Amino acid sequence: MNKLEIKNLSFSYDNKSLVIDDISFKVRKGQFISIIGHNGSGKSTLAKLIVGLLDKKSGQIFFDDEEITKKNMTKLQTKTALVFQNPDNQFIGSTVEDDIAFGLENRNFPPHLMQKEIERFADEVGMSDYLKKEPSNLSGGQKQRVAIAGALILRPEILILDEATSMLDPKGKSTVRKVISRIHRENKDLTLILITHDIDEALLSDEVLVLSRGKLVKKGPPREVLRDEKMLHSLRLEMPFVYRFEKELNKIGIKSQAQNIDQLVEDIWASR
Repeated sequence: MNKLEIKNLSFSYDNKSLVIDDISFKVRKGQFISIIGHNGSGKSTLAKLIVGLLDKKSGQIFFDDEEITKKNMTKLQTKTALVFQNPDNQFIGSTVEDDIAFGLENRNFPPHLMQKEIERFADEVGMSDYLKKEPSNLSGGQKQRVAIAGALILRPEILILDEATSMLDPKGKSTVRKVISRIHRENKDLTLILITHDIDEALLSDEVLVLSRGKLVKKGPPREVLRDEKMLHSLRLEMPFVYRFEKELNKIGIKSQAQNIDQLVEDIWASR
């Protein structure tokens, strides 16, 4: 079953040049897709169109096979959560606990049940020990994990992460990536859309969509899309490190079909 379907979607900020140009794709229930592309390719605009923050110029958006219009847009918005690039722009409460609870309060969630929910989703992102802390005192990675908890607590059917690690240091990126992988692994019905310009991050997903100048230029499994060196080079993108390293290994006779660093190490060790 398709959780989300985009048909011939187009959008322009100035009614002249198209930022999103006749894009079509489908996302299955529980699928994890990455949308990659250089800055200005239309990735974040597409995310805003999906959740209704922008009005499309033309095309159709379907949620559970039902077309989304202005009349029923709230149905999609209540079942979709978006985590933005800058975690500082998402904090409202004076403590981590307040921030995670904010969305539930807006939905009039029963107060006597709220604490249990807060603790559950704080634990899911590894932030249980920080509930009484002020968000301003957290690291970038910790802030982004709080933002993800605040999204998950709403129990969305689609979670969109828009450049969620782009402002983080390497340690913060690594931690958030692990959280994203675990969320996908443990929430089989949650449809996950990761928008990123980090090619290595896209390896986490089931399918990769590549945007360039508002057009969808390629889609498929990570191993197929992210090995297309010619296509990536034309878009000023590099192959993931693991594939570049694997290519060098093949030159010296070490065969590898690794999808991550751990598998690369195993292949090198096995070749000894």
